[in-house]
Amino acid sequence: MTLALDDASDGELAALARSGTQAAYRVLTERHREAVYRLVRGATGDADEAMDVTQETLIAAFGALDRYDPARPFRAWIARIALNKARDWGRRRAVRRLFSFAMPDHAAQSIPDEAVGAERTAEDREKLTRVAVAIASLPARLKEALLLRTIEDMSQAEVAATLGVSEKTVETRLYRARQKLNDALREDLPRRV
Repeated sequence: MTLALDDASDGELAALARSGTQAAYRVLTERHREAVYRLVRGATGDADEAMDVTQETLIAAFGALDRYDPARPFRAWIARIALNKARDWGRRRAVRRLFSFAMPDHAAQSIPDEAVGAERTAEDREKLTRVAVAIASLPARLKEALLLRTIEDMSQAEVAATLGVSEKTVETRLYRARQKLNDALREDLPRRV
C-alpha cells in the first residue's frame, strides 16, 4: 500500500489523510519534513528550536488539513504555516529576551534554565506525536474548533465567527474535542506500558 501512496500527489494524500488513512500522514510527513525543517531553521537560526517548530508546524498542518485547497501546492501551504510558527517562536523569544533585559542583572541570573535533558525531550516528542495522532482522528468540526482555540489562540468569539456558529456551539465542540482527546490518549497508555 505504501508504494501506491508514494506515487500519489499531495492533494490525493491530503484527501486520504482527511478520510483517516494514517499512512497518508506518514507519506506527507516524509515528503515535506526536511523542507519544512530547512525553512524553519533558516527563519529561527537555531537547529534545536527548528526541530520543535517543525513538529509544531506538522501538527498544525495536519490538524488544519480540512482547510487545505488541493488546487494549490501543498508545499506552499505548509511553508506558510511553518513561517507563521517560526514567527510565533520569534515573538516568544523576543518577550523572554525583553524580560531578561528589563530585570536587574542579578535577577536575570535567577531565571530558570528551560533546557531539558535528551531523555525528557524524546519523551516529550513521543507524547507530542501521540497527541497529534489523537487530534488528527477527531471529527473535523471538533478538530477545527480545538485548533483555532488552542493552536491559533483565538478567543471563543473569534472561533465562532470563523466557523460561522454560535459561541455556545464552540463551547460544546471544545468540550467534546477535549473529552475525545482524553479518551484517546488514555486508551493509548496501556498499550505503551
